[in-house]
This record gives sequence, structure tokens and C-alpha cells, in this order.
Amino acid sequence: MSEDLQSLLEKINREGVEKAKAEADRIVAEAKAKAAEILKSANEEAAKVKADGEKSARDYADRAAETVRQAARDTVLKVESAVTAMLDRLLAKDVDRALADEKTVSALVAEAVKGLAGPVEVSAPAKLAAALKAQLAGSGSFTVAMDDTLGSGFSVKTEGGRVEHAFTGDVIAGELSKRLRPDLAALLK
Repeated sequence: MSEDLQSLLEKINREGVEKAKAEADRIVAEAKAKAAEILKSANEEAAKVKADGEKSARDYADRAAETVRQAARDTVLKVESAVTAMLDRLLAKDVDRALADEKTVSALVAEAVKGLAGPVEVSAPAKLAAALKAQLAGSGSFTVAMDDTLGSGFSVKTEGGRVEHAFTGDVIAGELSKRLRPDLAALLK
């Protein structure tokens, strides 16, 4: 009987050890699975954080590049505006100086009234009106009126004043400036 008991004890011992070993293997397998799951989750989170960081860096770089482009565009526009204003002032000054010359204005008036029929009235500042009266004295259909509100230059009125063409410093400088502006803009770009 002692052999049976010994055998029974060995069997119980073996089964207990095997059960304990199986339980330990199960616990180790669960721990390994849990560790693999944690590692996988950590890697996924790290990849997501890295992707988010890279996207944020690209977005920041794109915004910075756009800000630089806008600043460059704004700078060009400001320089263009300043240069245009300066050239407009210089142009107006030169046109006013040219329109203050009696010979220049007389030649311009002669060209402006050439071919006009009927009563034509030429208005000019007082300092130019006398020279224009002398030039147009031989023409019966032309009259010269003094108009100091013009500043510089002259105006031509026909058809009883219904049609008026202004050749003042402001008008001529404005037209010249308008025509020069596209070329200036092309030079500044």
C-alpha cells in the first residue's frame, strides 16, 4: 500500500506541479500579451504624436512662408505706392512748369483749337490770358477769358459752353501718370 500511496502522492504532486506550471505559463503568456499590447499601443501613440508633430511643423512652415510672401507683396506695394506718389508729384510739378511758359501754352492752344468751328472760348489764368489774346486776335470766332481757378494750363469751351476740354496741369499730369503707371508697375516687379 505504501507503493500505492507513494504513487498517489507522486501523481498528486505531479498534477499540482503541472497545474502550477500551466498556471504560471498562462500568467506569463497573459503578461507577454499584455506587454505586447502596451508596446503596440505605445508605438501607435508615438507614431501619432510624431505624425502630428511633423504635420504641425509643416503647417507652421507653410504659414511662415505665406507670411513672408504676404510681407514681400506688401513691401512691393508700399514701395510702388511711394514711388508712384513721388513720380506723380514730380510729373505735376514739371507739367505745371511747362504750362506756365507762354510759348508752350500758345502752341498747345493753337493745336487744341485747330479745326474747331463756331464760337470757341479759351479760358486761362490771368498771366497767360494776355499772350493768348494776342495770339488769337486775328481769329474772330475765338475769345479768351481769364480763369484763375484753373491753376495752370487752359480749357477750351465750344457750343456755348456745353462741351469743355480741360488742359490743366492736374488733368495732363493725371493722364500722363495713368499711362506711365503700368510701365512703372512692371519695373517694380
